[in-house]
Parts: sequence; C-alpha cells; structure tokens
Amino acid sequence: MRLQDRVALITGAGSGIGAAAARHMAQEGARIALCGIPAAGIEEGAAALCADGFEALAIPTDVADEEQVQAAVEQTTAHFGRLDIAVASAAVQLHDRDHTLHELDVDVWDLTHSINFRGVMVTCKYALQQMVRQGSGSIVIISSVTAMSGNSPNVSYLTGKHALLGLNRHIGRHYGPLGIRCNCLCPGALEKTPNHDIHRDPDGRARRLANSIPLGRPGTPEDIAPWVTFLCSDEARYANGAHFLVDGGMSA
Repeated sequence: MRLQDRVALITGAGSGIGAAAARHMAQEGARIALCGIPAAGIEEGAAALCADGFEALAIPTDVADEEQVQAAVEQTTAHFGRLDIAVASAAVQLHDRDHTLHELDVDVWDLTHSINFRGVMVTCKYALQQMVRQGSGSIVIISSVTAMSGNSPNVSYLTGKHALLGLNRHIGRHYGPLGIRCNCLCPGALEKTPNHDIHRDPDGRARRLANSIPLGRPGTPEDIAPWVTFLCSDEARYANGAHFLVDGGMSA
C-alpha cells in the first residue's frame, strides 16, 4: 500500500487519466478527492470507489475558476485533515477549432489555456499553500507527448502542455527545499484524447498511431495511472522537477 492513508486531490477525475489515477491510488491506500466537471462524472466516480470500500469525496470543480479550486482544496483539507498529493490532470483539446494559427479564434486560445495552463497553475498554487503549512507534499502535473515537439496541429493545446514543463521545474526548484516534490508526466497518444468526440478524423488517427508507435497500439489511462501513483510514492522520493515520457516508444 504505497500511499497508505495519504490524501490526494485529483482534477479532471471524472474520466481519462484522472479517473484511472483515482482508482489506482485508492487501491494503493490513498483517500481521494475527485475534482472536475461535469458533476455527474465526479459523483459517479466517487460513489463507485466508496462502494468498493475506498474513501472518496466528490467536489465538482471548474479549474478555470480560481475560487472553485481554492474551495476544493479547502474542502479536501477540512474533510480529510490534510493534503499530501495533488494531481493536476484536467484538460481540454478543441480539435475542431484549435488549429491554423494565422486564422485562430483567440477565444479558443483563451479557453484552452484557462484550463490546461492557468487551471493547473491555480491547482498547484492552492495545493502548495497547504503543503507549505505541512512541510511536505507531492504534485504531479499531467502534460503530454505533444510538449516534446511542434507536431500537433492544436497550437493552443501544444503550447499549454509545453508551458507546464516550465511550471514543473519552477515548483521543483523552489519548493523542494520545503519538502515538496513536483514532477511532470507526459503521456503519449492515448486511444481517446480529451474531447475525443470532436476529433476531426478519429479513425484516421487510430490508423496512424497503430503504424507509428513501436508497441503497436495507443495507450490507455490505465497505462498511465501507475506512473502517477509511483511519482507520488516514497519510491520516487528523489524525483523532483523532472518530466517522464510514457509513450510506447512513439518519440524514440
């Protein structure tokens, strides 16, 4: 039980990596605050964990709203008594509109960055406030393989995920001396992207991935969740300010 009795707040926990991480971390002993929108996904996820005997709390949270993020951290701390782990996983990817920079609607840029970058920043900000008081904590920021190159046509998504690498380094450098670690996880292409239902060519994407990934398939949230748990555990106690690429060899 690598996370026995530790308290973890996870954003984007209603689906994808956030949901898979919530279950995996609960199985390793953590008590989980599931945060995100829509509320139904968060509440269903928490209810399923509780039904299986784990401790979980649902907190509907729009990470683009700083006050909601602050309230989520405060509610988590009040309910469980502390905050040991924060996983910033909430993200959007507006495949149908986030492309062709010289024609890009700036509202698409602003919406994407309000969640994927600013939302992660405020999640870290309020988690850090509690962790500084405690003198300990671990943060995992979910970036992406798209941060490693300029290949993605989704310019707002790509630049936001790249910016997270700098945020991670800042936190690792400046809060490590206070007993707080921060690391960035860069998943490769998954079977379903954020907002997969609006992908412009999901079938073509699946074919391209099958040919380009050495392991022969795109990843799943369940492939990524154990890495989240590991980075939050004492086994990763010397990992700080680093990024970890888990992509099936796609970028090799």
